[in-house]
Amino acid sequence: MATDFTQELKDLRATMSSVREVTDLSSLEATIADFERQASDPHLWDDQEKAQVVTSGLSRAKAEHDRITGMDARIDDLEALVEMGQEENDAETLAEAEKELVGVRKAVGELEVRTLLSGEYDERAAVVTIRAGAGGVDAADFAEMLMRMYLRWAERHHYPVKVLDTSYAEEAGLKSATFEVDVPYAYGNLSVEAGTHRLVRISPFDNQGRRQTSFAAVEVVPLIEQTDTIEIPENDLKIDVFRSSGPGGQSVNTTDSAVRMTHLPTGTVVSMQNEKSQIQNRAAALRVMQSRLLLLKKAEEAAERKELAGDVKASWGEQMRSYVLHPYQMVKDLRTEHEVGNTSGVFDGDIDGFIETGIRWRIAQEKAEA
Repeated sequence: MATDFTQELKDLRATMSSVREVTDLSSLEATIADFERQASDPHLWDDQEKAQVVTSGLSRAKAEHDRITGMDARIDDLEALVEMGQEENDAETLAEAEKELVGVRKAVGELEVRTLLSGEYDERAAVVTIRAGAGGVDAADFAEMLMRMYLRWAERHHYPVKVLDTSYAEEAGLKSATFEVDVPYAYGNLSVEAGTHRLVRISPFDNQGRRQTSFAAVEVVPLIEQTDTIEIPENDLKIDVFRSSGPGGQSVNTTDSAVRMTHLPTGTVVSMQNEKSQIQNRAAALRVMQSRLLLLKKAEEAAERKELAGDVKASWGEQMRSYVLHPYQMVKDLRTEHEVGNTSGVFDGDIDGFIETGIRWRIAQEKAEA
């Protein structure tokens, strides 16, 4: 069946019109102008922290603006390619247009998903924690596989990542790991990854070659900002210091620079060992603790609202995705039904399809509940 390029181009332009309306390009351009004014101040780098905020803010705002205006230009080029192919009845040119259409459709879809991220904390950077669950050494290995998957996803998008803590298992893999993805909307995107992940495979650690099912939990919280009001009384915190450890539990630091922070009222625990000093690890631990308590507070408020409304369904916290490597190969999201047969691609960071369908699913759930 021949592609209806006229309808496809019309649909793409309609979607981009909605994207521009939600994004508010004029406001974005005003933001860029303001950042450029601040960046031109000869005394900007007298305050290095402020300078980094300004320069990174300018870079991100320009990138966002270029993504939208660049997409408009890309659709114009596609339309010109289609017209040329149709006028000359050139099958090769039309095949090239067909291929470009697939790429443009995907890119426009990603921009559209961004407009759906309107939650209170969706614009924030994200703090992701992965913990090995049931399954022994296979679960620890699975936790490390997930860690690599998310780091590769960030690398594919050129997102800066900072590993805050890694706790290695004795035989292989990770007990837990925490990292920060510091770009706008990282939380909005990655929050749909939160939940229990399941791996089914022939265990490489079983000398009898038996199939093993193992689990890992992914937690995603928005990064706390100075404007947030999360006050933690000192008496509510228990702070322990210890030496940083590497694979197999060996000490990698001769001083007690690692920090374990416990929030006594809730039992929330945060460990940090990847900074060079105890002071830095303590500051990093406090930020993550505040982020987790902020999300916990919001979750409690949401639970109260649901209870008042008579809705006690649990949508999160259950097994949400299966990664099957034996007897067949498939990764399937159990909420959205989105599935992929290329498991190696998924573990190499190709998870945008899962994130996009997860966001659309979440929006549909919220609308249904409303």
